[in-house]
Amino acid sequence: MKSALKSGLLALAAVALPAVASAHPAVGEAAGFSHGFAHPLSGLDHVLAMVMVGVLAFQLGGRALWLLPATFIMVMAIGGALGVGGVNVPFVEIGIAFSVIVLGTVVALNVRAPLAAALGVVGFFAIFHGHAHGAEMPEDAAGAAYAAGFMIATALLHVAGLSLGYVISRAGERQGVFVTRAAGGIATIAGVGILVGLI
Repeated sequence: MKSALKSGLLALAAVALPAVASAHPAVGEAAGFSHGFAHPLSGLDHVLAMVMVGVLAFQLGGRALWLLPATFIMVMAIGGALGVGGVNVPFVEIGIAFSVIVLGTVVALNVRAPLAAALGVVGFFAIFHGHAHGAEMPEDAAGAAYAAGFMIATALLHVAGLSLGYVISRAGERQGVFVTRAAGGIATIAGVGILVGLI
């Protein structure tokens, strides 16, 4: 039981290691697939939100296992296109911070939302994340390669969240609830910290 709890917390820490702050690479540095891939991993806000989408998908189960991540990635691609096209989306960074807070809270409280509602929430926040990725793509970058990079990195973070959900479920009912609340609570507190830093 203790080893399962430890494994869950280590998994969350492992996916958070690529970022220690809500920082995005400078516009001129992002080019091609490798920079697109690195972009979602460069900020704690992106990492935590993506992992929480995966955990939430695992909690809801059934079709949510693939629909939540797939919806996020598809809508994020639309947000990315808006960012590349210079279309203004207000409060992008605040929206990203709120995504961490809301998703972390939903995971911590194990909210059993209807699938349609979960898809709506996930899709709404995906616009902000996608816009941030797209807006920071430089003019000389290979757009398709850059987009493929950040979409694949996002998908892998979702898989990390699904894996974390699985590890949590293996901890047993009592320990699993504790680990879930801890993981969601950590994300929520981090989101509040990110939000406060933005205002």
